Amino acid sequence: MDRARQLVGETLLYCFAFLLLTGAYLAYFYTPSGRMVPYAGAYEPLRGTMMTAAYDSILTMSFDEPAGLLARQSHTKVMMVFAVGAVVWALLGRVRYALAVLGLIAVAGVAGRGAADELVLVRLPIPVWYGLHLAAALAVLVTLVVSARREAARQPRTLAFTALAAGLALLTVYGL
Repeated sequence: MDRARQLVGETLLYCFAFLLLTGAYLAYFYTPSGRMVPYAGAYEPLRGTMMTAAYDSILTMSFDEPAGLLARQSHTKVMMVFAVGAVVWALLGRVRYALAVLGLIAVAGVAGRGAADELVLVRLPIPVWYGLHLAAALAVLVTLVVSARREAARQPRTLAFTALAAGLALLTVYGL
């Protein structure tokens, strides 16, 4: 059971690396601003519609940038799978770390929607949502690394184990 828990935790770490890569790609095109601008992108029905610069950058990224929509969809889907993996991790006995990761995933998800100006429940400035999204991602990373190091100190990883965890992460990412 300890080895299975360690495998799930390690797989989560590699899935999170994919989340960081897609997030970095998305951040390159994203504008965290609540300033109102007219949409001038490729999606004809919205052309001329006033929207926040944040939402405009997301639409432009989705319709005009190569692999932008794929990156957005992959980022969202892997985050959902990541959350399910954290639940499995909790069920295997890593409750404290898994609950911390689950709470941070919820914060990151809500903040990501707020940063995209898709959240109308709480009207905080878009840069605040974006900063919260990035801070939650950093906290998830720290939690996963600390847990992985503690698990590895108890039971060292082998090359086969690391390859299995990376393979499971790839199946998770590309199986979507």
